[in-house]
Amino acid sequence: MINVSRSSLYEEITLEKNGTAVALEGRTINFSYYESLMSPHITANLSYVDTGNGIEGSGADQRFGTILHTLPIEGSGDETVKFKITNQLGSLDFSTTPLKVAQPIPLGQESNREFVILKMVSETAIKNENIKMAEKFYNNIGNTVSSILKNKLNVPASRIFLDQTQNSLSLSSSNRRPFDVIVSCAKQSKPLQGSAGFLFWETKNGYNFKAIDTICSSAPVATYKYYGVAASSLTDSQQNFRILSSPSYIQNQDLVKALRSGTYKSRNIGWNPYSGYYQELDLTLDNSGIITLGESPAYNSEFTENNSTARINYFVLDSGNSEVGLSTSINNNQLEYFAKAAMRYNLFGTQVMDITVPANPNLKAGDVINCEIEKVTVGNKNEGSIDQHQSGKYVILHLCHHFTPTRSFTSLRLVRDTYGLYTSGGL
Repeated sequence: MINVSRSSLYEEITLEKNGTAVALEGRTINFSYYESLMSPHITANLSYVDTGNGIEGSGADQRFGTILHTLPIEGSGDETVKFKITNQLGSLDFSTTPLKVAQPIPLGQESNREFVILKMVSETAIKNENIKMAEKFYNNIGNTVSSILKNKLNVPASRIFLDQTQNSLSLSSSNRRPFDVIVSCAKQSKPLQGSAGFLFWETKNGYNFKAIDTICSSAPVATYKYYGVAASSLTDSQQNFRILSSPSYIQNQDLVKALRSGTYKSRNIGWNPYSGYYQELDLTLDNSGIITLGESPAYNSEFTENNSTARINYFVLDSGNSEVGLSTSINNNQLEYFAKAAMRYNLFGTQVMDITVPANPNLKAGDVINCEIEKVTVGNKNEGSIDQHQSGKYVILHLCHHFTPTRSFTSLRLVRDTYGLYTSGGL
């Protein structure tokens, strides 16, 4: 059987500062790269060992010394790391979009060697920290997000992936950072089709501002299988798509939490200070229009009956206060998005599961994958070995590609909103 966690190739790991480049391929002892649907930027950690021959000094002391103290690495914003790590499935290539060193950490020093960790972030994450916006935006929300990424953070159009929104928002940036403004827009956004509720995150390909329903309706990019014992009949290519250890469930359906958060039903009451009238909307999961990964959500019908209201939301509607000049129009009516977005976010994390698979640089946060998990049964598994309740489509919430000189693997935290191998449409 092949070693599915075998090492990957460090084609390039180069540290650069002010025109001086130092190769770290032979010094790196581990490299971890992270993406998350909950993070607006990517991060990475690089650990290396330095025996003191890393770089020649300058000035009065021209002896060779460690890179950390001779270059030096100070976390000044001038240090970048280019890298390209490859295996048989693909490559993690940041040779043209290097990461910035945000924090160098000396781990320990002996007389003949030094251990160092470099914590890295994307260049845009550094730019974001140095910008406070004081503008107001009067626009479709998707257009506002695109404008901020392009004009404030200088993100190329080729690295921006947006779902168009159907609602507009008069928004004051209030001296907030660009990422903070975009994240606040995400929970107020409605896609052209589907339920309200967006996410904003960065992957190796760029920045994403997408509806959760869009993510859930995406086609799976791969199928991973878990069996309690190794299947020696699998081919080499199939071994690359094994789940290496038993899936670990971090969270499963929490009924009390779901009821309190209004996942199944909520009553929404808005007061218009201009007219003095109240508006009221009852929303149930049945009429929310949410697109799920698996079968239709299962819950007791009593939770959505007329006399049942586990959650009540109250709003003071913005009737022209954010507009230029005189206006009485409602600015992005909360009754149209708040409850649906809350349902969508709460349902999205119904099940949370951790798995580890052979390193696959092609995977990204936000990708959908199929998981086929073995059925525990005393019956004949030739009649069907897949557990149709546990198995099905999952979304990658968090991702870590981990590389060492001897082995490499990808750790995934997966989420899904409903159970079942098949979607409610039968696909």
